[in-house]
Amino acid sequence: MSKTSKTQQDKDLAGARQRRLVAAHLQAIEDSPPTAEQTAMFEMFEREGWSHQKRRACIKARTEAATVVHAAE
Repeated sequence: MSKTSKTQQDKDLAGARQRRLVAAHLQAIEDSPPTAEQTAMFEMFEREGWSHQKRRACIKARTEAATVVHAAE
């Protein structure tokens, strides 16, 4: 990996983290802060460098699984 792409990845990671923190703050203002599980999931995405497509697929699968559980109840 070139130095430029590593530097760009670091910037992208820092930007994603900053956006996540701002979103969490806004959710807290709305009295709906992210759960510890949600925070851990997004930290894992950042740490492991998941693509946006992979993140969306994971979130969609989790949402669909939760919907099925609630529908069964």
